[in-house]
Amino acid sequence: MQIYRIPFKAMASTCEVVIADTDEQAMFAKAQEAIAEVRRIEVKYSRYRPDSIVSRINALAGSDAVVCDDETLALFDYAQALYQASDGLFDITAGILRQAWDFKSQRVPAADELQALCQRIGWAKVERTSNKLRLPQAGMEIDFGGFGKEYAADRAAAVLEAANVTHGYVNLGGDIRVLGPKPDGQAWIMGIQDPRQQDKIAASIPLTSGALATSGDYERYFEAGGQRYCHILNPRTGMPVRHWRSISVLAPLTALAGSCTTIGMLKEADALAYLQQTGLRFLAIDQQGIVHTQAAA
Repeated sequence: MQIYRIPFKAMASTCEVVIADTDEQAMFAKAQEAIAEVRRIEVKYSRYRPDSIVSRINALAGSDAVVCDDETLALFDYAQALYQASDGLFDITAGILRQAWDFKSQRVPAADELQALCQRIGWAKVERTSNKLRLPQAGMEIDFGGFGKEYAADRAAAVLEAANVTHGYVNLGGDIRVLGPKPDGQAWIMGIQDPRQQDKIAASIPLTSGALATSGDYERYFEAGGQRYCHILNPRTGMPVRHWRSISVLAPLTALAGSCTTIGMLKEADALAYLQQTGLRFLAIDQQGIVHTQAAA
């Protein structure tokens, strides 16, 4: 049985499907089905495509409700659960803050600019009735960027599992879902990037199943006045989080792992208590470079 790696680009990330198989042609067909599932989700939920359901909902903010299909409604249920679990910090209406934060121009927005945008944030304001969703305020937006890539990793893995793939993994920009060990039963060794040295890894994690996801302040950021401004933004203040360099979580599903990393980053000083409460294994690196892991049971 040979190990094949099929790289591809999706969701603005470098991705790959890794499969061990005895038949190269069959392996390639399975990989293409998984990649097609990732692309389906990207097309359906991209805020950059005017025909996506996200864009249609956003375009009707302050006006009409939009009828949603079962998959989208399930994602809204998940968004609701994350909103509650994070005490309102994980909010899919907070993506609007990108209007103020331009990481290319490296401009720090004015306080009144952020305050005006924060007034258009609030998952609790969103109106849901049966199979419809309505944004009540003109200028409000939803954005599945907080867990869309992780959800796609899980869906691609489900496609491969249905095709009886038992050795391999899906990696969407570092959000990883493992389908089973290597053909010899050994674990895949997943590296967690050092958040301050791009070419180095901070830790190596052996995985034979489950998922690994990481959030950090090093993916999109700029520095001004001796301060680092990253892309993970507090929906209440509009300001970037500062407490952690990165947080990685192991979980059964990539969506769960990714959500916990993001909530941990948003909770800042309260992250360790939150992560301990989840019962999941984690590795968090603070701004002094100190590594924190789960307490011994």
